[in-house]
Amino acid sequence: MTIKQALISVSDKTGIVDLAQKLSQLGIIILSTGGTAKLLQDAGIAVIEVSDYTGFPEMLDGRVKTLHPIIHAGILARPDLPEHKQALEKAAISGIELVIVNLYPFSQTIAKPNCSLEEAIENIDIGGPTLIRAAAKNYQHVTVLTDPEDYASLLTEIESNNGMVSSAYRFQLAQKAFSHTAAYDSIISNYLTAIDVHKQANVFPEYLNLNFHMAQHLRYGENPHQEAAFYRDQTPVPGGLADYTQIQGKALSYNNIADTDAAWECVKTFNEPACVIVKHANPCGVAIADTLLTAYQHAFATDQTSAFGGIIAFNRTLDKVTAEAIIKQFVEVIIAPEITNEAIQVLAQKPNIRILSLPVQSGQNQFDLKRVGGGLLVQTPDNHNITLNELKVVTKKQPTSQQLEDLLFAWRVAKFIKSNAIVFSANGQTLGIGAGQMSRVDSARIASIKAQQAGFTLTNSVVASDAFFPFRDGLDVVVQAGAKAVIQPGGSVRDAEVIAAADEQNVTMVFSGIRHFRH
Repeated sequence: MTIKQALISVSDKTGIVDLAQKLSQLGIIILSTGGTAKLLQDAGIAVIEVSDYTGFPEMLDGRVKTLHPIIHAGILARPDLPEHKQALEKAAISGIELVIVNLYPFSQTIAKPNCSLEEAIENIDIGGPTLIRAAAKNYQHVTVLTDPEDYASLLTEIESNNGMVSSAYRFQLAQKAFSHTAAYDSIISNYLTAIDVHKQANVFPEYLNLNFHMAQHLRYGENPHQEAAFYRDQTPVPGGLADYTQIQGKALSYNNIADTDAAWECVKTFNEPACVIVKHANPCGVAIADTLLTAYQHAFATDQTSAFGGIIAFNRTLDKVTAEAIIKQFVEVIIAPEITNEAIQVLAQKPNIRILSLPVQSGQNQFDLKRVGGGLLVQTPDNHNITLNELKVVTKKQPTSQQLEDLLFAWRVAKFIKSNAIVFSANGQTLGIGAGQMSRVDSARIASIKAQQAGFTLTNSVVASDAFFPFRDGLDVVVQAGAKAVIQPGGSVRDAEVIAAADEQNVTMVFSGIRHFRH
């Protein structure tokens, strides 16, 4: 279908003047509305305003612009059907073969801190989605564009096909258009159904709509017999793993992505140069230090066996000397905010290592999600990073300043370890980690055994427990191993018994008042 007439009505005017100029030069008639029409006219482009075209002025403060039979019949008519052609001829309606529309900025509007319900409602687009859906429905004869990123490819299509657009390209744009309006309506639904009848905002919407765009097919899922794909949230999350840039290496697998996310979210929480090594979704070594190399060496020393084939995350630029240390071990993925050219050259000796870069930015998903049979568990993210002032010393023995620093470090690490979690630490370094056990006392035993296997002396170490000790036995295990200070949430019916056990053994204990279960 040769494009003779186009309708342009855009809120995001990025690149629209250049596109319209080229369309006009190709002899395509341009219809437009309001601000878009004025912008194009000011640029010297011949434009017919929709109100002049329909003979019906915009009304109701612009709420009604394009909702007119002359417009929608021109978009929805099928020229391959004689009855449609006759209907258009009888009504003197011309076809519209190209629709370029994007919508009122609803998501940007509701992101404003003081956005009122009334302001949000006024930014719900009506005519735009109707135009898009009409054009996408009739994709066999009409081309629809909703994304400025597609302007260049449109021109390439038109110029290479003598003014026509291929059926495959039209279908691709129609798929994108329906996804665009679906996402737009989902944002509106999520916003409105999170407001009750008294116009009070709630955390969770009554109807939760999620919108993700496929980034890539994966070779397989957690296991080779499972199919898998990776989707990106259409609402960008600053600093989220989905925006990584891959510099080198094989394509990421399902497990690579999951484990890299765990490592990245943990390492981002530290202000000092930090290294986090993850294996099977759990940190197996974490350290902070004055240099990235030292942080890596200390993190690796925690559990060299588990670090084999692990994921390594840094919160500083990866340099050559650290890269030279890393290639001595087998590693699946390395992620850092930046990688120097010298480090890239070193890592190129192991071309299968996946090297990712991603700026460190503070941002989190709005919700954490977990599928269950026939449903979805939804919660706000665990983004609480405890401060020194929030700690409560509950024992007779007071912690030293160094112990307090180490307790806060261990507590931050415990937040990212599968429950039940026990973390031995000292001087900004993990010494032993017990993760994912059904019994907290077993996690304590495993953490102490791992520390001993790594050659660490736990005398004067500190311990973090992600949830309270239900009995004194878990505390006894870590104290017998050498710990002199313990951080835990508190809240057990046996807190008094556990505190008395700490006093009996002359160790200090602080309560965080918050737990970090991670399932």
